Amino acid sequence: MAGASSPPPTPKSPKLQPPLLERTKGPSGLDKIVLRDPGRFTAEVRLYGGQVTSWKNEQGDELLFVSSKAVFKSPGAIRGGIPICFPQFGTHGNLEKHGFARNRLWLVDDNPPPLPVNSGIKTYADLILKPSEEDLEIWPHRFEFRLRVALGPKGELFLTSRIRNTNTDGKPFSFTFAYHTYFSVSDISEVRIEGLETMDYFDNLKGKERFTEQGDALVFESEIDKIYLDTPPKIAIIDHEKKRTFVLRKDGLPDAVVWNPWERRSKTILDFGDEEYKHMLCVEPTAVEKPITLKPGEEWKGRLELSAVPSSYYSGQLDPDKVLHG
Repeated sequence: MAGASSPPPTPKSPKLQPPLLERTKGPSGLDKIVLRDPGRFTAEVRLYGGQVTSWKNEQGDELLFVSSKAVFKSPGAIRGGIPICFPQFGTHGNLEKHGFARNRLWLVDDNPPPLPVNSGIKTYADLILKPSEEDLEIWPHRFEFRLRVALGPKGELFLTSRIRNTNTDGKPFSFTFAYHTYFSVSDISEVRIEGLETMDYFDNLKGKERFTEQGDALVFESEIDKIYLDTPPKIAIIDHEKKRTFVLRKDGLPDAVVWNPWERRSKTILDFGDEEYKHMLCVEPTAVEKPITLKPGEEWKGRLELSAVPSSYYSGQLDPDKVLHG
């Protein structure tokens, strides 16, 4: 009909962006929280163990190692990612190896005490663990363990642990601790670590005997299981083949464990592939030589910051004394 106007164009539906924080289930049925940064970095943390099991860059490359044989169900621990060792690291005590926090079900902490937050951090998750009656039978101390997992504005991964003694009997307690971080690497023979030169260490392969590291960067030709003592706040893991450098910064965690099982030991680990040692390296911020002691009401905080940068950016551009900002 003359003079009739065309109908207005149908407005396009806005493209929905995925939420920055999403609670979902993994293939094994375990609840997990997926964190997404606007810059397309992602991380995943399981409520089982309070364990980060994925950290990907903007290209979707997985930066953490998780074994293809990892078991995602109770009562065992998940082999890979960042298991939390509390209240005992390794066999440094009378509890099960690495303590029980890594194989307990954590809760989402809906009302966490305030933490200073980097204004660039848009996405984070807060979890909490308290002891069950069964836990109190094997370790008779009441505590609150609060964990914040966050993604930074450049894809950095931040873990902040706060452990408070809530004993009502007036008794202090002591513990050791580690972020048992598994890095994904291209080829272990093409990796070196800077920052541990000239450090003293206990060698777990030689009866925990104490030695002093040489002045060169660490390279890998065989099994290693060392606890470096009173280490600097920054350690660099340089992957020559991928031209990628992981920069690990830590606060409240004076020691650092370096572990790779190599060929022979790998064959004895049920939840670890025979050849997977070639593609992983554990560098673990720890407090083990001097256990942490808390009186009732006292709180300890231990922080980890991980970043992954092109190796060409690493040299000379990162201040070794930079303070953690997450």
